[in-house]
Amino acid sequence: MSAEATNPAMPGPVTPGAQRRRGRPRLDLRRLGRAALMGPATRDRLPDAIGHVAEAHRAHYPDADLEPLRRAWVLAESSHRGQMRKSGEPYITHPLAVTLILAQLGAETTTLTASLLHDTVEDTDVTLDQVRTEFGDDVCYLVDGVTKLEKVDYGAAAEPETFRKMLVATGNDVRVMSIKLADRLHNMRTLGVMRPEKQARIAKVTRDVLIPLAERLGVQALKTELEDLVFAILHPEEYSQVQELIAANAVGGGDPLEGTADDVRAVLREAGIAAEVLIRPRHFVSVHRVHRKRGEMRAADFGRLLVLVNEDADCYGVLGELHTCFTPVVSEFKDFIAVPKFNLYQSLHTAVARPDGEVAEVLIRTHQMHKVAEAGVVALRNPYAPPSEEQSDTGPDAPSVDAFEGERADPTRPGWLSRLLDWQEAAPDPDTFWSTLREDLAQDREIAVFRPDGGTLGLPAGASCVDAAYAQYGEDAHACIGARVNGRLATLSTVLRDGDTVQLLMGQDAASGPSREWLDHARTPGARIAIRRWLTTHPTPASAPAASTPEKPSPPPQTSDFPRPAAANAVVDREGASVRLAGCCTPVPPDEVTAFAVRGGVVTVHRVECPAVGRMKEVGRAEVGVRWGDSAECRVTLIAESFGRAHLLADLTEAIALEGVEIMSATVEPPTQQRVRHTYTLQLPDAAHLPGLMRAMRAVPGVYDVSRAQHPAAATS
Repeated sequence: MSAEATNPAMPGPVTPGAQRRRGRPRLDLRRLGRAALMGPATRDRLPDAIGHVAEAHRAHYPDADLEPLRRAWVLAESSHRGQMRKSGEPYITHPLAVTLILAQLGAETTTLTASLLHDTVEDTDVTLDQVRTEFGDDVCYLVDGVTKLEKVDYGAAAEPETFRKMLVATGNDVRVMSIKLADRLHNMRTLGVMRPEKQARIAKVTRDVLIPLAERLGVQALKTELEDLVFAILHPEEYSQVQELIAANAVGGGDPLEGTADDVRAVLREAGIAAEVLIRPRHFVSVHRVHRKRGEMRAADFGRLLVLVNEDADCYGVLGELHTCFTPVVSEFKDFIAVPKFNLYQSLHTAVARPDGEVAEVLIRTHQMHKVAEAGVVALRNPYAPPSEEQSDTGPDAPSVDAFEGERADPTRPGWLSRLLDWQEAAPDPDTFWSTLREDLAQDREIAVFRPDGGTLGLPAGASCVDAAYAQYGEDAHACIGARVNGRLATLSTVLRDGDTVQLLMGQDAASGPSREWLDHARTPGARIAIRRWLTTHPTPASAPAASTPEKPSPPPQTSDFPRPAAANAVVDREGASVRLAGCCTPVPPDEVTAFAVRGGVVTVHRVECPAVGRMKEVGRAEVGVRWGDSAECRVTLIAESFGRAHLLADLTEAIALEGVEIMSATVEPPTQQRVRHTYTLQLPDAAHLPGLMRAMRAVPGVYDVSRAQHPAAATS
């Protein structure tokens, strides 16, 4: 913020520490207070210099109290007096320009007051205590939040640690980042006076950190201009090509979209929908993206139509009229009203073709959605004020915080910011924080996945079950061994999609931990930092197993495979036939069953949903009528899946015995990724025992599923 501040009396940047070291006296609080009260403007008149700020502010807040702005201007102007920017302008022009940007976006009075003062503590002898005394705690917090840390104290870590400080402050008040973004925009507008190498360095930080933050906070008006300014500095040749494309398109005179706009106005007028139809030219980076995607640019590609209506329902009314009266391009339709973006953005996107083949992209939104689309969190006014206070400082169309659902309901702590603040605490050093921050912000899309308890996890696109585990459990996720995605067992490497439901399965072994392979599946910084820290503190000797595979208990002795199924209590429509229950599905009363004659005069009985039934019919096996008889005793095969732990087999067999069930045979497969599969063939005294038996087995600690067996290999017996 103060990179361009200089003082004619002292060459080089002016910082509070440097001034004190050079022996300059601190500004007297009493003198500053008197200047604020008796400055060049009287209390009932604003200084001319901030008249345009007041005009922009009153457009959003007709009844706003402008006295804090007047006092902030007097203090800022007197404190920065004599300081010049490298452009040769008085330094006060910078905080004034930053404040105007925020006023035009609709920022409330507290933000504008802090914006006028945002460089005073950093570049003059004004202290935070003085700001707090004159303007209150909120203004003091915002000014402190955007004040840089000094290189004399932090050295090369000053920039990353300044951003860390700023992000932590933003976690408590998003208005901190609003001021920073506006500050960076004005500095980028005037960056031409800097050396080329410094321009490139600042532009890269803007590209990697500030632009993604503007996107996440929904401040599109700042984001798009920052993108163009960065594009011009880092890619001058491509920027010049885009300039030539735009200039060539303008040579023909008249916007080709104007005809389509007139047609749309006529259609909506006839339908009785009150709407404003505007043409929005694409910004430079948007034109560049379209050119790279489509190659040859059509005249209509240089802009889009924006349709603004009064009510949400009108948006869909407009959409219906456009798709009825024009030819819709179905692939271009997106509904960000029903499913808003995580950064507050709401709009309908579509594209339509006229009879002459001209295609126009169309954005449809309400006036209020448009304000939020342009200004993001700034359009929420003061989200921290109580209702009574907020009403005095807002217009009739001001959005309420409660108007937004889910993550958007609390702009003070959106999901992505909560995750960022969580992992930054664990970042071991400034370099790790700085590189991980850029990596995190490079993920430009977010998905929502649901927990079985009804909670929601916000994750970046491409996140896996590993990321979900660490997002939900923090470092306790080290013990995670699997997941169910939409009710089905899944590995931790499974990539999640928007709307998936995820149940994470936690192991019982407290000593277990993640494997190095987990890093290949982790997209979120929180997961990657936690995994790396665990691997660092649990090194694996070269001769030991991989870190992902804790020591496995020796499997118990395995029995022989299943015996042939016992004679069934089935009554079949074939006299003298020997009846056996099929080993592939082990039917028990009251399962719905069917039967087939096989070799040797044997009839096998299957559950009707058994996969073998379809195969038997395909090969021409004749079905035999079958029904359950009166005898109650039956045999069934159950599969128990569990986490590996000591004494598990003993606990399971005890649970089965307590149900009065006889174990005919048991097979325990060797553990795989801390999971164990048990197969039991059981003789039940009564088929009615089966549901209770399965519940008792599931109740054994470590068992997460019990199911009936299916054995395709036995299907043709």
